Amino acid sequence: MLELILGLSLFLGVHSVRIVAEGWRSAQIAKRGEAAWKLSYTALSLLGFGLILWGYSQARLNPQVLWATPKGMNHLAALLTLLSFVLLAAAYVPRNALKAKLGHPMVLSVKVWALAHLLANNTLADLFLFGGFLLWAVLCFRAARQRDRINPPAAIEARPLNTALTVLIGALAWAVFAFVGHAALIGVRPMG
Repeated sequence: MLELILGLSLFLGVHSVRIVAEGWRSAQIAKRGEAAWKLSYTALSLLGFGLILWGYSQARLNPQVLWATPKGMNHLAALLTLLSFVLLAAAYVPRNALKAKLGHPMVLSVKVWALAHLLANNTLADLFLFGGFLLWAVLCFRAARQRDRINPPAAIEARPLNTALTVLIGALAWAVFAFVGHAALIGVRPMG
């Protein structure tokens, strides 16, 4: 469990610099250069992510169950992760209505993904992993909205075709991951 907590601290900590220390981040980029900042950021993120994977896999060997999962939560989680994949696609497909309306669909995707997994899972490791990501996403979204109020982003002219493509790409990615990828990468078949 220590590896999981250390990995979460490192990974989410690096991804929280903009939330808690925007000025320090800007100063470091100005002092060391953007390439050096990105290299350090990436290296620490990968180390943290590796520790998360290892720590979570070890914690799953001896799960500490915290509550009984209510019936039907797996179905709700499947629907929520579908929404999460559509939001993730919205972060990358240009000129879609979801990004135009929501502003930060990737962070919202993480929120929905984490909530879905908290609803369907019930161990201490799940609480740390998905609760940590949910808390981070809430704080990150709040900070991004505050930055948007100070410096409003350019308006996005949404196109219906791009929005339809966003939903289609997100739904297809969800189906592939839910029916094939999750079992192959995580070792759990969420769809039976």
